[in-house]
Amino acid sequence: MKNRATFRTVAVVAIAALVGSLASMAHAARYSAWESAQKVDEIGGNSSEVNTTFTDGCPIQSPDGLSLYMASNRPRFVGDTRTDLDIWVAHRASTDAPWSAPVNLGEPVNSAADDFCPTPVRGKGLFFVSREVLPGSCGMGDIYFSRLSPEHGWSEPAHLGCQADGGPNTALDEQGPSYVEAGGEALLYFSSGPDIYVSERQADGSFGPPAPVAELNSAASEIQPNVRKNGLEIVFASNRAGAGAQGGQDVWMATRGSIDEPWSTPVNAGVAVNTAANETRPSFSRDALTLYFGRAPGPEGSSDIYVTTRNKER
Repeated sequence: MKNRATFRTVAVVAIAALVGSLASMAHAARYSAWESAQKVDEIGGNSSEVNTTFTDGCPIQSPDGLSLYMASNRPRFVGDTRTDLDIWVAHRASTDAPWSAPVNLGEPVNSAADDFCPTPVRGKGLFFVSREVLPGSCGMGDIYFSRLSPEHGWSEPAHLGCQADGGPNTALDEQGPSYVEAGGEALLYFSSGPDIYVSERQADGSFGPPAPVAELNSAASEIQPNVRKNGLEIVFASNRAGAGAQGGQDVWMATRGSIDEPWSTPVNAGVAVNTAANETRPSFSRDALTLYFGRAPGPEGSSDIYVTTRNKER
């Protein structure tokens, strides 16, 4: 069980600002269109257990590309009758090796409530969302942080704080935390209810109150954002209308020229990614050439995990 804690009580996520010229080079790069998405378990060598007949979604790679985190309500053991979401992780030996069968992270990250939207960061840190009701929690689903120690396992999750106390969590459902260090800033993007927000990391290591990202939000639903490591490209799920919309929640994308500029008008990721079903929680690999996302309903379960790739072009 998670005890009430604040983000200040855990080791601070290290800031390593990117060199300006490197960020400029990354932004100057152009990319091909996304290839036709595939179910992850149907790619040769990957474990057939990445997807199941249950709910599998919220996929995201670790920064080193060797772990694939996800949320699933699959049974934890034979005879398990619980249906809440837990965070699971699959591993591989190298970035061109296949994914293993996922394993459950266990306590203290997982609880008897829904635990989902994992976001691994450098230093073996993990942001995630939990709907466990605890003293000090703010609402439907709040953002927490934990860190993996080789000796002691996952640390007791630290609550990032409520908006009323200057933190990012609100009375609504927070989803899709995405942490980015770029341009001398450390920012946490996430959705709260139907809109995308950003919180700035403070000098003491805590995160400040949420500010809406107006240029990405609309009268529709924009949820579960993920920002590329240089802070210049974002993907998210939205049921907005517009050119290329396929119906339900689609993956949409936007870019910007620098960390201080507003985001461009979002564009649909296209038919290679989106369908009439709901595409959810898209996430970039560290090199931004691979995109993972969920699709609900899936052909196997109520939600399945998919992946697509693109190439860098000049």
